Amino acid sequence: MKMSEKRDFYRRVAGLVIPMALQNLMNVAVQSADVVMLGRVGEKALSAASLAGQVNFILSLFLFGLASGAAVLCAQYWGKGDLRAIETVTGICMRFSMLIGLVVTLFTVAFPGTIMRILTSDEQVRVLGVEYLRAVCISYFLMTFSSVYLNIMRSMERVVVSTVVYGASLLINIVVNALLIFGLGPFPKLGVAGAAIGTVIARLAECVMVLIHNRGMNDLIHVSPRILFVKNRALSSDFVKISGPVILNEVLWGTGMSATAALLGQLGSAAASANAIVQVVRQLSTVVSFGIASAAAILVGKAIGEGKKEMAKEYGARFVKVIAVSGIVGSFVVLLVRPIVMAVMELTPTARGYLSVMMLLMAAYVWFQAFNTLMIVGIFRGGGDTRFGLLLETIGLWGCSVLLGSVAAFALKWSVPLVFAVILLDEYVKFPLVIRRYRSCKWLRDVTRQQI
Repeated sequence: MKMSEKRDFYRRVAGLVIPMALQNLMNVAVQSADVVMLGRVGEKALSAASLAGQVNFILSLFLFGLASGAAVLCAQYWGKGDLRAIETVTGICMRFSMLIGLVVTLFTVAFPGTIMRILTSDEQVRVLGVEYLRAVCISYFLMTFSSVYLNIMRSMERVVVSTVVYGASLLINIVVNALLIFGLGPFPKLGVAGAAIGTVIARLAECVMVLIHNRGMNDLIHVSPRILFVKNRALSSDFVKISGPVILNEVLWGTGMSATAALLGQLGSAAASANAIVQVVRQLSTVVSFGIASAAAILVGKAIGEGKKEMAKEYGARFVKVIAVSGIVGSFVVLLVRPIVMAVMELTPTARGYLSVMMLLMAAYVWFQAFNTLMIVGIFRGGGDTRFGLLLETIGLWGCSVLLGSVAAFALKWSVPLVFAVILLDEYVKFPLVIRRYRSCKWLRDVTRQQI
């Protein structure tokens, strides 16, 4: 790659990564605000909202899996300049996402108590969690449209719109949360229910902003009710083949993370609270790395769609160097934030002790997570290889984290920090496997069609 091409590459990467990193940072900021505010209310409230939030977490991963599968196709069709195919894929993805959102919403309305009994053994936490779920569940359907739309825009290198939408949503969420959690001014003091209502209002605002953008500012495609009913067997088949493994991958990862959260929740509210905080710090430390992975998926996919597989390989090599540095920075972020978090959060001495050790363990973990995410979510998916990640998630998260973590917690009766260390094994196990796959170049696949 020539020097001018290298400069162009890094310019494009920066143009994609910066807005997406800001978007990821905003998402983490929303969760951080919830953690800090509810941490002020009490440990039980924090644990309840964190555990009840696993429903939203799992749904978001379903939606991310659908949108990521669609984005694999859209990025490569973007390289071909086929906007009609992108519109059709968007309609297919929207149908699936809205159906899933409706099912999850209805299930949560019907069985909030059952959900909380699965997640925790603490009766007070269960009661607060049910209160949260009953208030927040309407947001599940609202997020289906906006999340898919913004992911499709990103696949076509239109990343600023999602940054603006999520930035405005962040401000709305924080303001409403503060007013309703603490009962500021004339507003009632609602605690965990206030946090849930803040989420609903923010999601509604996202939908309104997306509709405004779609109607007046989207010069590429137009998402209308019509495309929801367009039938194209070839693209539907491609979507299922590509999205199926991605959805299963994300669901396995999401349910695995929820299983580990529930596992720690069964060890007490102190363990659940410490885990809720450390997971927010983990997300904060990886916002740039996840943005890099998303940029890799877009640029690698576009290069393959343009018929430039050698360029796609060169892009992959460049992204590996970038993520190595970003992962190191992420590890240092965890170490730098650790004393601040320890000073700010209102925790019991037991939870504080757990958190201190868990943060140190997380500092090493985030580098490996950043690298593996680049490969699985970025380079491999952009290259059309969506099945390998599914295999890795089954082996790493479920075979190591969930299975061995359960053995450590319930059979061996290990301490919470040791159980947490076992839970973090998945990224270390996946690391040599993703390197081998990357070097094989089996991830380079053109998944587009000449005629649709």
